[in-house]
Amino acid sequence: MFYGEHEHAIDRKGRVIVPARFRQALKQHEVTSLVLTRGLDGCLFLFPESEWRMVENRFKQIPFTKQEGRKFNRLFFSGAAEVTIDRLGRLLIPRTLKEFAQIKQDVVIVGLSNRMEIWAKDKWQAFYESSRQSFEEIAERVMLD
Repeated sequence: MFYGEHEHAIDRKGRVIVPARFRQALKQHEVTSLVLTRGLDGCLFLFPESEWRMVENRFKQIPFTKQEGRKFNRLFFSGAAEVTIDRLGRLLIPRTLKEFAQIKQDVVIVGLSNRMEIWAKDKWQAFYESSRQSFEEIAERVMLD
């Protein structure tokens, strides 16, 4: 559903324009509600509500008797915010999430099939540069035969 990298800037009210392709995909799948939360590697995860429910159900299976499970769920779910896209194609990034992702002005919105990631542009560039050389090695380790 979501593919590619798109650069945008945050406006003075903390809003970012969702790429037109992504808005079209949301419309085609009749998605009206999204959930934005702390992601991994310093980015934000943006899920359509149906994908969020699947993730939520999976993470609810983590035993709360395990300290690491409690810690992860607290950080992941406490940062979650239901967001909508306004009529101009923008969504508001809550201040706490902007601070978590160290977003100041420029962002890269990355499509990862079932979710989007929102990165501070400098953090995305650093991640990309540090990872691109090992892309084939990573593929060999994570891909199943």
